[in-house]
Amino acid sequence: MPKPRKHLISLDATPYYHCVSRCVRRTFLCGFDHHTNTDYEYRRQWIEERIHLLAKHFAVDVAAFAIMSNHQHLVLHINKAKSLNWSDQEVCQRWHNIYKGTVLTQRYSRKEALSEAELTAVKMKLDLWRERLCSISWFMRALNEPIARQANAEDKCTGSFWESRFKSQALLDEKALIACLAYVDLNPVRAKMAETPEDSEHTSIKLRCETLKEKEAPEQPDTLMPFVGNPREPMPAGLPFHLEDYIKLVDWSGRIIRAGKRGYISNSHPPIIDRLDIAPETWINLVTQFENRFKGLVGSAKQLKRAAPLLGFKRTPGLNTCNAFLH
Repeated sequence: MPKPRKHLISLDATPYYHCVSRCVRRTFLCGFDHHTNTDYEYRRQWIEERIHLLAKHFAVDVAAFAIMSNHQHLVLHINKAKSLNWSDQEVCQRWHNIYKGTVLTQRYSRKEALSEAELTAVKMKLDLWRERLCSISWFMRALNEPIARQANAEDKCTGSFWESRFKSQALLDEKALIACLAYVDLNPVRAKMAETPEDSEHTSIKLRCETLKEKEAPEQPDTLMPFVGNPREPMPAGLPFHLEDYIKLVDWSGRIIRAGKRGYISNSHPPIIDRLDIAPETWINLVTQFENRFKGLVGSAKQLKRAAPLLGFKRTPGLNTCNAFLH
C-alpha cells in the first residue's frame, strides 16, 4: 500500500527531494505527438514559466529541473527558515501572486481597517499559507493543476492529465544530491533530445550556462538555488558544490553517455568525483539509472538507517542498493 505523502517528505530526514510527474494520457505532454500529428512543444515553456513563478514566491528552492516530452523532473529544497522570516504582509502578497485569496486577505493586503475578529481570521489564514508556501506538496500542486487545466481546455477534454500527484525521492546526503542533479540535467541528452547539456531546452543546466555567458560579472539565475562552494563554516545557503566543478562534471558525464562508452572512464574526470569519493564507473551508473536504481530514499547506509524511522518506515528500504552505490 502506498505511503501517504506526509510520510514521504520530512524536514527531519532531509530538505532535498527529487520529484517526478508523468502524463497519464498516451498523447505527449510536450513535443510532437505522432498519434494525433500535433506539435505540443510550446507546452514545455508553460511549465518552465510556472516553475520560475513559483520559485519566486514559495520557500521551496528549485535546484534542478528538466521538462521532457511526457514527464518532468525537479530537485527541490525546503527552505523553512526563509518562510519564518517573512512578515505576515509578505506571506499574504506571495500567496496572492499565485492564488486569489479571500475577501478578508485582499482587504488586509490593501491595508484596510479590519476588526479584531477579522484580523484573527486573517492571521489564522496567513499561518496556514506560510506553512503551505514551504510545502513541496503544495509547490507541485500549484505547478501541475494549472498546466492540467490549460492542456485539458486546449484538448477539449476532461479528466486526469497527470498519472498521479507526483513521485518523490528523499536525497539524504551530498552524493545522492549531486547524482540526482546530474541525472535530471542529463535527461534530454540520454533521451537524444539534445547533443549537449547546454543545448538541452527547458533544463536548469541550460539556464545556468546561459546566465554565465550573458553576464559580464557572472551571476547565477535568481529562480534557481545557487551553488555556493564546498561545505565550510559559516556555510552560506545554497548547493554545497562549486558551479564550475558541477558544469564540468555534467559535461564530462554527458560526453561519455553520448559516446556509448559506459565501460570506458576517462582519466580526466572532474575533481568533484574525488572529493565525494565516488568511483567514476559508479558515477556513470548513477547518472544513467538513478530513478530505476533507487526508490523512496537515496543516500549512504548510515543516512538511510537514520532517516527511515523519521519517514515512518519500520524497515530500511533500498539498503543494499544504496550501500552498493553510495557507501
